[in-house]
Amino acid sequence: MLTLQQFRVLLAIREHGSLTKAADALQYGVPTVTHHLRALEGHLRVRLVERDRRGAHLTPLGAAFAADIAPVLTRIERAERSLADQRDAGVVTLRVGTFSSIGARLMPAAIAQLQQRTSVRVEVVEAEPTEVLRLLRGGEVHAGLIYDVSDELALAVPDIERTTLLSEPYRVMVARSGPLGEREELDFADLAETPWVCSRNPDEATDRVLRRVYHSLGLPVREVMRTDDLTMIHGLVAEGLGCALTTAAAVDADFDVVLRPAVQDLGERRVAFVTRRGAVPPAVRWLGEILRRLAAERVAR
Repeated sequence: MLTLQQFRVLLAIREHGSLTKAADALQYGVPTVTHHLRALEGHLRVRLVERDRRGAHLTPLGAAFAADIAPVLTRIERAERSLADQRDAGVVTLRVGTFSSIGARLMPAAIAQLQQRTSVRVEVVEAEPTEVLRLLRGGEVHAGLIYDVSDELALAVPDIERTTLLSEPYRVMVARSGPLGEREELDFADLAETPWVCSRNPDEATDRVLRRVYHSLGLPVREVMRTDDLTMIHGLVAEGLGCALTTAAAVDADFDVVLRPAVQDLGERRVAFVTRRGAVPPAVRWLGEILRRLAAERVAR
């Protein structure tokens, strides 16, 4: 019967040219190396190794057999490491939900660092915060990134554990060359006729903030378009076709836009890492640790 130990012994002899050195490399005794070599040669009914005063070397048949089994052993060892990683990570595939903008700047770097630690596969689902929470509560993802507004509890869910990573004030994104771009501060009372680029989901944080502020002034929110495409949002604003509510981290410097604060309190956008309450797979904890570190580095810059 063939065994992996026999294969390892033959390859170690090929590499080191000595039974003694092969035994040292494998942390076996020489009798153990000899036993496995004889068992392998007995099974194959052929001499694989010749020994003389200079050491040990493979016969032509031994060299051919070693060349065939080396990649097989490599694949087996890789499979063993992968299985051990998955065992230690607690999952075979880690599924994560995230939103775009700042999520796209944090999550890819975090996944790259996670995969330096473990070979567990990672699948990413792009979704807005309310959808991420739905997927998380339904067991369709293991963790996620969401954002909400600091003074609201719209996304407070009892069975969800959240860790705040970043908190940034909301600002109004306007065209740099437009009339609003010349102002240092904006008053929503003067923006009654201003159209806004809103989210496709009216329950998302920016839309809730807009409705709250305009409602306090007794004014309706005018919409130019509903989209979650960041390029479209920036393009519309840069052309002076509307304004958008966002934060500094979400601004694309390739577009001719600027951010302006408002007289009214717009609150802050909190970016949080979310998981189900209770025990979670170790890979989820590792990802959370990496995200906290990356977020801290971003704040420090």
